[in-house]
Amino acid sequence: MSDPNTQPSKEQMPFLLLLPNLVTMAGLCLGLTALRFAFAGRFEAAAVLVLIAAAIDGVDGLIARRLRATSNFGAELDSLADFLNFGVVPGLLIYEFTLGVTTAGTGFGWVLVLVYVSCACLRLARFNVARAAPPVPGKPFFTGVPSPAGAILALLPLFADRAGLFDATAMPTASALWLGLVGALMISRIPTFSPKSLRIAKGRVGLVLVGTAILVGMLFTRFWLTMVALDLVYAAMILRTEILRRGRDLG
Repeated sequence: MSDPNTQPSKEQMPFLLLLPNLVTMAGLCLGLTALRFAFAGRFEAAAVLVLIAAAIDGVDGLIARRLRATSNFGAELDSLADFLNFGVVPGLLIYEFTLGVTTAGTGFGWVLVLVYVSCACLRLARFNVARAAPPVPGKPFFTGVPSPAGAILALLPLFADRAGLFDATAMPTASALWLGLVGALMISRIPTFSPKSLRIAKGRVGLVLVGTAILVGMLFTRFWLTMVALDLVYAAMILRTEILRRGRDLG
């Protein structure tokens, strides 16, 4: 008969505290499945899984903060999942889709795949180090393109091809150069958008809701074309930010 006063030999953790890490692991599994689909030639499914993993990446941190379940373990797990989902998978997906199909793309293209994946790794390593630093005063922003946004930008050739804008498989060099450019943007010092800086005026809430409804409708009706448009808008925002920053530096 057990003694009711005996303490358990192991500490027990509430299930809710594990929920953010389980969500992160779900995103990791999506990334691995996307990789499998890419090798099987199911490129559209692989791209969609990367997009879902990007959405999950924003959810797990939010859940951890809401449940007060943030931890160093969870942060490191999130970075490892991000490296796979937004570094390795997009690079290999674009390689399998457009770079590896021609002799011109297999050599030069593979080098830029390595550049992109290496930049994603460096980006996440820098983010991990900066995470322990005190926050910079002023308006919050990311330094360089975040890895989930970088992954979505890297998939632009696939989006454009599936939208019928051009045949990406016929332009492996352009796809490779784009991949290298996105990698460079990820480790750049360009300040980019952070959700924490988002502020909506009370008078514009209705306009934002209408815009969101239109965007959702476009995603359901013209999915690939909408993803191309979102990529181009984000790239234009990065270019505008850099032009303004250089103008301030020169002034």
